[in-house]
Parts: sequence; C-alpha cells; structure tokens
Amino acid sequence: MNRPNRPNGLNRFPHLNRSFRLNRRILLSAASSGTLAAALPHHGRLPERPAGPSDRHRVRREEIAALHRAAAAVRHGDSRYGGGSAQAQAAGHLLDQWALPLFGRPLPPTREHELCAICAELARLAGWAALDTGRHAAARRHFDRALYWARAAEDPDAITYVLATTALHAALYGRPATALDMIQGALGPATHHASTRALAFARLVEARAHARASDGRSAGIALASAERLLDAARPGGGPEWLDFLTHPRLAADAAEIHRDLGDSRACLVWHAQAEAMAPNAFTRSVGMRLAVVATAHLKAGDLEQSLAVGHRSVDILRQVESRRARDYVLRLVHGLTPHRGLRAVDAFLSRVRRELNTHALNASGA
Repeated sequence: MNRPNRPNGLNRFPHLNRSFRLNRRILLSAASSGTLAAALPHHGRLPERPAGPSDRHRVRREEIAALHRAAAAVRHGDSRYGGGSAQAQAAGHLLDQWALPLFGRPLPPTREHELCAICAELARLAGWAALDTGRHAAARRHFDRALYWARAAEDPDAITYVLATTALHAALYGRPATALDMIQGALGPATHHASTRALAFARLVEARAHARASDGRSAGIALASAERLLDAARPGGGPEWLDFLTHPRLAADAAEIHRDLGDSRACLVWHAQAEAMAPNAFTRSVGMRLAVVATAHLKAGDLEQSLAVGHRSVDILRQVESRRARDYVLRLVHGLTPHRGLRAVDAFLSRVRRELNTHALNASGA
C-alpha cells in the first residue's frame, strides 16, 4: 500500500504532522464561525481561508502579511488592555489555528523562515499573556515553544528576545539567579548577530535580575550597557516588535530597578525621564510604573505623594486585565498597612478593593 506523502511544509518539522491534522479541522471551523474576527480589532483580522483541495496551494505573501498584522494587533492590545484581554488571548488561537496549519501547504524557503519567526512571536505573546494573568507553568511552555520557533527561523533577534523574556519571567518571580543564567544564553555566541536594540533589551533584563538579587553594582553596569546599546540603535534598526524599547521605556524599567535596590531618589529621577510614555499606548506599563513610584514615595516617608500617585495608578490600571499589574498595586497596599486608620489611606484601600477587584486585599485584611 502506498502511503500518502506528508504535506511539503511539514517535512522539516515532522512532529507537527499530528498537530496539522488536528488543527486543520479547528481552523476551518474557526474561519466559518468568525471567532478570530471577534477577538481582534478590525485592522488585525485575517482574510478568509479557502477550504478543501485549494489548501494545497502555496502559502501566499498576503497570508503571511495578515499574520504579521494580527500579531501586531495582539501586541498593542496586550499593552493597552493586559494579558487577560481578548486581544492578548488571541495569540494562542492565531498560532495553533492559523499559523501552524500553513506548514501543511507548500512553502518557499524564505517564506518558511518568515512563518517560523511569526510562530515564535505568537508563542512569545501567548507566554506573556499567561505570565500577565498568573499562569506561570503555561507561560514557560509557551516560551519553550517560542524558542523552538525562533531557532527554526534562524533569527538572532527573536532568539535573543525570547531568551531575555524568559529570563525576565524568572527574575520577576523570585528566581534572579536562574534569570542571570538565561541572560548568558541571550548574550552568547548564538545571538552575536542580533541587533543592538535586541541586545539592549537583554542587558536591561540583566539589570533587573541583578536588582532583584540586591546587587546594585552589577545592576548599574548592566543598565549603563543597555543605555549605550539603545543610544547606538539606528531608527528602524531591528524588528518592528522591538519598537517599544525607547529611552522612556528604559527609564521606566530603571525606576523599578532602583525601587528594588531601595534607592527612592534615583527611582524618582528615572521616573521623570519615563513620563513621555503615552498611557493610551502603554497603559499597563505606565500604570505599573506609577505604582512603583508610589511605593518609592512611601519608602521615602512622603505618604501624601504616595497616595496621590497611587490614585493615578488605579485610574489607569482599572482599564487593564492584568494580575501582574494588580500585584504591583498590592505591594503598595502592603506598604500602607502601618497607616491604616487614616482617612486618606482607608479611602485609597477601599478604592483599590472596589475598582481593581483584587481578592488579595481581603486576604491581607485591607
């Protein structure tokens, strides 16, 4: 008996054959039900996919371009509305039901590498959404997938970025030593062709990991290196998905680095440099930075200013579906515990409980 040949695009990725058979059915169902269209803003919608024998046609340039647009819509939605939003949650749907099935059709080599890179970015976005909503095991699985696809794409920027993002996950959740080990991979020989902007991001994550490990000297060295690399980055140099890494964004991270190191004065200096970040584009990041700054004011003994900035943080973050962002506000809440009973403090705590809907407040007794 003659066995049918495996679809051409899967020859290099045999483990996807089963995934292709499974997801093709789901893909066609999703295309007819409009699930994806409902999950994404208009400019991120994908075109209708032909069904049946026409699936044997080569993957068209327009299909790749549509996936690029959809990934960009996911990135922007995540930044504005958080990892729990429909926009951010669409990443896994796009990867499993739209991108991966394209390997079941003929692909020119250059287009195959581009599709691998899109898969890496979608997996990374799915991981970031999982991280942002507190699903850490799922985040690690998605980051593992992202690294696989980045390597399949032979894309140094993607490899560097995925490794650095995975390291940031470790640093943020109590494993700074693990994060620093990962950063060595992000800065190692396999990524020496990465753009200066990608390397700047890796150095910035390194600085954050050193700060979480309370190593101020190493954090300062890594932060200065990230700043020099960002200074050297050409406008438009590096992939589109790294455009967010600007000097105001670096300053926002530097403010948190110095908060972690207990240097409230330096935190506030860096915060002033980060004010150029637009809340309507970087909603979660701006709201989290304000929570960081409110905590720094509290540590410096300025309760009134801490509460004022804390209220600004809540103003912004009530629009965002992000457990991680709420954790930043909770750190401020815990710091305010000794001041409970003061009318202004109790009013702030009541507002956080009501508008951020955070159950941890009840557990903490706030």
